[in-house]
Amino acid sequence: MFSMFKPKPPKEAAPVAEASEKPAAAAVAAEEAPEPAKASWGDRLKAGLSKTRFQLNSLFTGIKVDEALFEDLEAALISADCGVPAAQTLIEQLRARAKRDKIEDGETLKRALADLITDMLRPLERAMNLDRPKPLVVMISGVNGVGKTTSIGKLAKYFQSRGKSVLLAAGDTFRAAAREQLVTWGERNNIAVITQESGDAAAVIFDATQAAKARGIDILMADTAGRLPTQLNLMEEIKKVKRVIAKVDAKAPHEVLLVIDANTGQNAVAQVKAFDDALGLTGLVVTKLDGTAKGGVLCAIANARPKPVYFIGIGEGIEDLRPFKAHEFANAMLGLD
Repeated sequence: MFSMFKPKPPKEAAPVAEASEKPAAAAVAAEEAPEPAKASWGDRLKAGLSKTRFQLNSLFTGIKVDEALFEDLEAALISADCGVPAAQTLIEQLRARAKRDKIEDGETLKRALADLITDMLRPLERAMNLDRPKPLVVMISGVNGVGKTTSIGKLAKYFQSRGKSVLLAAGDTFRAAAREQLVTWGERNNIAVITQESGDAAAVIFDATQAAKARGIDILMADTAGRLPTQLNLMEEIKKVKRVIAKVDAKAPHEVLLVIDANTGQNAVAQVKAFDDALGLTGLVVTKLDGTAKGGVLCAIANARPKPVYFIGIGEGIEDLRPFKAHEFANAMLGLD
């Protein structure tokens, strides 16, 4: 039996009696204490990629631009999980740029590398088009542990900030905790969730798609159970989910997103290839970039299977998922403004 979680209206806070007296000094201090400045997204992205940057930045200090440096830079890019083909391409281009522009100092060479990384990542920079006939059906996939359900909650918040109504489908029927987690995100965002205690994921998402059409919802996000690309029976099941959605709307799902954990490095590239072959991915959400030493994996994806990276995540907060910008990301990798 299907059920729909409807968020409860917020309760009014009970009135708090004012204290008859307040220590004057404490009151003044509370009024005058400035709120701590919140770091900008760019600064937080730099902080998140600090481990990736550490492998690269040390090579640009007090150096001579020669073949030994290029070899060291290539090794550092590979260590940052750019992948051998992408690292080789970047170094070949950097070597040619240095020769052409007669680059002899580390800072100029670093900026040249940032430009080349930006160019490599530019094909991944694409905004998701939210202004399409409703409901826009977004199917979310990924392996266990990548932050898939959490990303759905954050995406819901982002879509709401763009003035869109959202409905969630708890299509991960294998894990009760996944359903509970999605309902919790629904409560936080004041969004209804179509769910079922047990049963077929395709049926839950079919019901949710019909509900979204009937209610004039702008965006339906359908969670699916985490699975490894090597689990062929589960990959066949997720293909079935996609086919069932198309029975309600022949053009749906309009977006098929894969959530990947940046910390998995080159394994993330294998995931992109496998899920793309099975589902025809339209975009990626890259999570857990904060603290990773493998931020170069986006270069590997750009080289091996360039799918749009719609969003990147660098924290646990509900607003810690933002659209991907190639120039911003490349500069954060190298610590540039």
